[in-house]
Amino acid sequence: MATDLTSLLDEGVILDPASADSRKQALTLLSQALAAKTKLEQRDIFDAVLERERLGSTGVGEGVAIPHARIERLSRPIGGFVRLETGVDFDAVDERPCDLIFMLIAPVGSGADHLRALAQVSRTLRQPNLRDALRQAATKTEIAKILCPEAAKASAA
Repeated sequence: MATDLTSLLDEGVILDPASADSRKQALTLLSQALAAKTKLEQRDIFDAVLERERLGSTGVGEGVAIPHARIERLSRPIGGFVRLETGVDFDAVDERPCDLIFMLIAPVGSGADHLRALAQVSRTLRQPNLRDALRQAATKTEIAKILCPEAAKASAA
């Protein structure tokens, strides 16, 4: 599991496995958690991500969705992750429901940083062993050890 998402999640959020009945509910879970962590307005995050969803699916296949948007008042890209108990429709390219949802928000003027962060998340979640491990994880602590192994090593030292 080569890629580490600590840089995106150290100021972001990882949620315990949760239930959602729809894409909007999944986006609401993550936008609420990110708003609480960043002190941004939940509605601003949700609306920006939903607007991006209308442009095209962020369901990248294999049960993974990477909803993302650019938001005012951020200084760098920040992520949030949730594993859903049951996948929801994200209009994924392979038409599978998505249960591994990584929301990425980035500053409005961060074109290159935003794209680098998206690529990093995509590379990480493209790994079948990592996806399997995330689906087996029962708590946000277990999920954090999978997505942020460098941070887990540092805190154990």
